Amino acid sequence: MESQQEMAASLLKTSSMSLRTKLLHQTGLSLYNTSHGFHEEEVKKKLQQFPGGSIDLQKEDNGIGILTLNNPSKRNAFSGVMMLQLLEKVTELENWTEGKGLIVRGAKNTFSSGSDLNAVKALGTPEDGVALCMFMQNTLTRLMRLPLISVALVQGWALGGGAEVTTACDFR
Repeated sequence: MESQQEMAASLLKTSSMSLRTKLLHQTGLSLYNTSHGFHEEEVKKKLQQFPGGSIDLQKEDNGIGILTLNNPSKRNAFSGVMMLQLLEKVTELENWTEGKGLIVRGAKNTFSSGSDLNAVKALGTPEDGVALCMFMQNTLTRLMRLPLISVALVQGWALGGGAEVTTACDFR
């Protein structure tokens, strides 16, 4: 019997890029900018204050990337640093010319329990919350627009922001 990871890799090999529209190929473009009152560098400074976990990217020679949400002690909840790392990894994937597909998964058989609530509670104002949402929406839109077939390999819970990550993938 095939493992879930093998099944996801098989799906990546047999899927056609024709499923995507030209809109989705606009990589590197953000939805929000300063004209929306969004200041990315300010958000990045705030997120840097909340360490924990990591976003790991493994790029295989066969053109398949594996992006792992790695914070198992908190059920792979996104810390502020992980949100920043997700943007870094998406940017890296945008420039990966050998890439064909991407598997997004959580460490230790849990996809993601969303955002680390300690980081969310520390956002002092509703404006900070909106800025965080804009930051993640920009990142996830860029993930969705990658010129790769993407599969969210969901094992265990996918709550809140974790569920949002799955919707940025082509298949779940």
